[in-house]
Amino acid sequence: MSGDLEVSALAVNATIPEALRWTDMRRGQEFHLTTLNVRLLRDGHLAVKAYGRPVAGGRGAYVSFPVPDDPALASLVAEAATRAGTLWAAHRGLG
Repeated sequence: MSGDLEVSALAVNATIPEALRWTDMRRGQEFHLTTLNVRLLRDGHLAVKAYGRPVAGGRGAYVSFPVPDDPALASLVAEAATRAGTLWAAHRGLG
């Protein structure tokens, strides 16, 4: 059955290390980006968006931001995907 089982979503959240965090503007608010959401697409490639909180405080909206083209961030994305795969492969079933 496992070959026929369709998995519709594979995603992981990874914390952005302080040294790699950045700010971006959306809807007149500045956001401090702290989290990456990495998804595995059907074709095997990765997609990523960044999320964070308004610099001015408060909850703010759950708004995604593009991730800058930066080799350090690309490495972080790949590392997060690889680590997630390792963790998933080692699962111990329902607890």
